[in-house]
Amino acid sequence: MSENDKQGRQKISRKPRVSRDVMVASICGFVVALMVGASYAAVPFYNWFCRTTGFNGTTQVATSLPSSTLDRTIEVRFDSNVSGGLPWKFEPEQNSVKVKLGEVVTVYYNVINQSARTTTGQAAYNVAPLNVGSYFQKINCFCFTEQTMAPGEKREMAVVFYVDPLLVKDSDNDTLKTITLSYTFYPVRDPEPKPLAASEPDGRKGSL
Repeated sequence: MSENDKQGRQKISRKPRVSRDVMVASICGFVVALMVGASYAAVPFYNWFCRTTGFNGTTQVATSLPSSTLDRTIEVRFDSNVSGGLPWKFEPEQNSVKVKLGEVVTVYYNVINQSARTTTGQAAYNVAPLNVGSYFQKINCFCFTEQTMAPGEKREMAVVFYVDPLLVKDSDNDTLKTITLSYTFYPVRDPEPKPLAASEPDGRKGSL
């Protein structure tokens, strides 16, 4: 076989190999991009899943008032925590209340910014036992928005909730007597800027 024939065969054999390498590299790149995208989507999906199902003790957001009130009572206890890096004092006004199933209740937490600077926090929450999350309905709660407090500021924050009467149909909770609602405030490093009012385009009060 001549030298030219050998070189020709080598060129032909290299083309499929190069094509396979490009295809493998493309597939690997697609898989990596898919995994990165999935990692960013995992957190919002997990939050949506917890709110929808009550998984991991996540409470529900009530879309309507309860249709009935039952005589069965449950003691709801209140827990409060502050994560490191947030100089706040945070505690409930009362440690517990006894509520009837379907009874709408309002309770308050007190917060004090103990630092000499403005700080922002946002609360996460859950209930225990964890399987009760789907029955604990919150009508109003301070945990859905960032809370910005001036130095030394004190604030009273309300939680409006009820325990769904459908709880009585869940045999796993026949002996349930106590639910614990727990909040933890975490520092917000980069709070979202608040829009200026229409009369205050430059941050100063407009003249009348």
